[in-house]
Amino acid sequence: MTDDAVQNASDQEGTDPVPQVVGRRVRAARTAKSWTLDRLAEQSGVSRRMIVNVEAGSSNASIAILLRLARALNISLAELVSDTSPAHDVTVSTADTRTPLWHGRAGGSAVLTASADTPDMLELWDWTLGPDEVYDSEPHRAGTRELLHVLTGHVRLTIDGHTHDLRTGAAASFPGDVPHGYANAGRRPARFSLTVFEPRTRVRP
Repeated sequence: MTDDAVQNASDQEGTDPVPQVVGRRVRAARTAKSWTLDRLAEQSGVSRRMIVNVEAGSSNASIAILLRLARALNISLAELVSDTSPAHDVTVSTADTRTPLWHGRAGGSAVLTASADTPDMLELWDWTLGPDEVYDSEPHRAGTRELLHVLTGHVRLTIDGHTHDLRTGAAASFPGDVPHGYANAGRRPARFSLTVFEPRTRVRP
């Protein structure tokens, strides 16, 4: 496929709703591995029915579901949802091109703002939590690390059962391969940036 064809395909994807784009990419990654739906379900822990819905673009899958599929397929979450091409050294995105991957009941959101095309998986997130909102994350792949910086508000970080209260300006580095979660412990919205480094599984030839 020529560079122009790749760009045209990218432009076409940019006009489609996120679930349809994700569905095509999951199907393409599964097909590249010659996996059946049942094999992906077994490897990811996601039900076959859910995978069918994701690939059909009819399911607005949660971050947890997408992470399970990405890990099983040995690709990054950004490769499933990002609409930017990693073909250049500098990749710029604007706020109007990003779609939140999580919405909270009190106005919170999680937006994948940038990712890096490295041998491993590196992502930058912009999180907002409304009052009393909580987001609990499953453990990521072994060796994952996260960096959190509170921009405004009061964030309660829970790492493997231990809590840490972080207020505006505070930052934390912690393992992402254990159960962890973020909560707004204040009365006003809390916003924080989150960097996630996740080692990619090395596939032996």
